[in-house]
Amino acid sequence: MGRVEGKVALVTGGGSGLGAADSEALAAEGAIVVVTDVKQETAQAVADRIGGGAIALALDVSSEEQWQSVMAEIKAKFGRLDILVNNAGVVLNADVEDTSLEKFRWVNAIMTDGVFLGMKYAIPLMNENDGGSIINMSSTGALLGYPIFFAYSAAKGAVRSMTKSVAVMCQEKGYKIRCNSVHPGAIETPMVQTAEGRDAQPVAEGVLPPGTPGAPKDVAALVLYLASDESRFVNGAELVIDNGVTIRPF
Repeated sequence: MGRVEGKVALVTGGGSGLGAADSEALAAEGAIVVVTDVKQETAQAVADRIGGGAIALALDVSSEEQWQSVMAEIKAKFGRLDILVNNAGVVLNADVEDTSLEKFRWVNAIMTDGVFLGMKYAIPLMNENDGGSIINMSSTGALLGYPIFFAYSAAKGAVRSMTKSVAVMCQEKGYKIRCNSVHPGAIETPMVQTAEGRDAQPVAEGVLPPGTPGAPKDVAALVLYLASDESRFVNGAELVIDNGVTIRPF
């Protein structure tokens, strides 16, 4: 218990799916969680459920002004930020031929611009205290060729590269900030269900057979590790959590 005790964590897209699971895991181990979502009511429901001093804030991650406002509120209320989980995301089912420029920009505004802005405004606040850990949600889409998720994969590839750039920059500037990316395969979340056009299904316990989705708690456990001081030697890494999908020879 207490693996992130007393740390202040900001989770984007925290109102459902992976963001909600991340928020729950961090709060259970002692973090004060700022749950953000474009839909404040969903963020508030998660904050109310996890307790531990959690608060909910509305945040459209593609808006620079809203990022500045959220960071100012965190500084005023808590005086620090120790953990940033850039989790907010959307998916578009379309290959390159069927992706309009408008939709491509929409997807990347949320997952490329959103991650950029989160890091840009989190780093100065983290530096005012003892540094921190930035955890960027990428995907196996950044590592494999998924034609139907063209814009999504482009954004997640950018997240992968930005993560490494920020990790090196922080080391070179002497910042006590680590930055890592997490690359889930299929996880049983509303976004995956929508992309696959199906209803929710239960996830079994224990080791799962190949080709079946994992549970949000599986990813949250990895996020919690990266947020904690246990992972002090993990920096600039891309951590794949996909039950072996990316290593299969077919």
